[in-house]
Amino acid sequence: MRESTPHAAWTVPPPVPAAPPHSESRLLRGLEAVLDPTVLALSLWLLVWWFEGHLSPPWVVTSVLAFALAFPGRPRLRAPAGRVVSGALLDWSWIAALLLATGVATGQLPQLSQAVVLNWLWFAPASQLLVHWLLRVAAPHIVRLQGPPLRAVVVGLNEQGASLADRLASDHETGIDLVGYFDDRTDSRHHLEGRHRCLGRLSDIAPFVKAHRVQLIYLSLPMASQPRIKELLDALKDTTASVYFVPDMFVTDLIQGRTDEVCGLPVISVCETPFRGPAGLLKRTSDVVLSSLFLLMLSPLLLAIAIAVKLTSPGPVIFRQRRYGLDGEQIVVYKFRSMRVVEDGEQIRQAQRNDDRVTPIGAFLRRTSMDELPQFVNVLQGRMSIVGPRPHAVAHNEFYRSLIKSYMVRHKVKPGVTGWAQVNGYRGETDSLEKMEGRIRYDLDYLRNWSLRLDLYIIFRTIKLVFRDSAAY
Repeated sequence: MRESTPHAAWTVPPPVPAAPPHSESRLLRGLEAVLDPTVLALSLWLLVWWFEGHLSPPWVVTSVLAFALAFPGRPRLRAPAGRVVSGALLDWSWIAALLLATGVATGQLPQLSQAVVLNWLWFAPASQLLVHWLLRVAAPHIVRLQGPPLRAVVVGLNEQGASLADRLASDHETGIDLVGYFDDRTDSRHHLEGRHRCLGRLSDIAPFVKAHRVQLIYLSLPMASQPRIKELLDALKDTTASVYFVPDMFVTDLIQGRTDEVCGLPVISVCETPFRGPAGLLKRTSDVVLSSLFLLMLSPLLLAIAIAVKLTSPGPVIFRQRRYGLDGEQIVVYKFRSMRVVEDGEQIRQAQRNDDRVTPIGAFLRRTSMDELPQFVNVLQGRMSIVGPRPHAVAHNEFYRSLIKSYMVRHKVKPGVTGWAQVNGYRGETDSLEKMEGRIRYDLDYLRNWSLRLDLYIIFRTIKLVFRDSAAY
């Protein structure tokens, strides 16, 4: 869909360093969830193959029951060795007892191989302990495979903040690099001298986060500081960092939000992407499948447009422009060239009604949004999504982020070929600040209420819209 900006030319600021790729520190937690159930099932299969040479249906049913009873596995990566042993043995004892009782009650136990059953009683927990030990050895390497660690800061060094800082600094399996902490109270820093780096006062946080590409912010401030917290959150809305509260346990029930855990301490998300874990996989899968289908079905049209652009005006067929993508990283977005000029320099002037720079074929492409079709290639590259906030030119982005609160929060997700704002009347020119504020409100509403059903609804609305809307030019 068409993106637009006020009638002006804005200066492009110096390029900011690219943020590190976003890594998922939940990978180890996911492995632990399936570790014990998988080991129980595979250890049984190995014994059955060893003693009987083939896997019969009763053993398959038994292994499925064992997997179901053990899932999800308990997180034991950071537990003391003694607790890992005792916990694994205790969990296996009740699972084995329940399976044996079920076998007796159904009359199936006498029909099973006694050698397999007796050996499974010791082989299963032994296998579990061996695999847990291997996971501990491999954990640092698994974390490194996820890419560079996420940069984090702690705000407020009270008891829970100091505890989180200590754990982040000592735990190398989180995929998080603690940069330091911020605090206004000088008396709270003496006991941390030499352990953590003081980065400044609370008023220094937002500039530091933007300058050093910090991705995680943990707020450990007392609830009595509510005005100060609100002021800080407003300042952080001009960044793409994920913000979490580290709550005092006495007020945990009073705070609404999605809970999580970092190094054993509870945190509550304040500003986070909806595309975590299964939701992120679902979003990416739908993007790849749908964009591949669209490109395949539209390939004759794409070829025809390319030929028309080439024959009707001099210049390249594809126009490349820098935009902001996920986490505020600069990306290159593709479009069919619709103007006689190719602007991506220090000065960028938006298209206006009856703009003499627009070619005749370009006017048609812009009105129908067909000039945006090459962005399905951006989707396959992973730079964009089919549905999401529309990307703005870098210069325009820098202009609006200083005027509209929460503007940069839209960069918590990948930009889209179309979006919730565009199908709700904010397609085309935004010739006033109020119109851009309306667009941002819809972008943030999309982040709060995302679902695959909403994505499909927006896609169908977009197809209907481009055939009857004349807002873009």
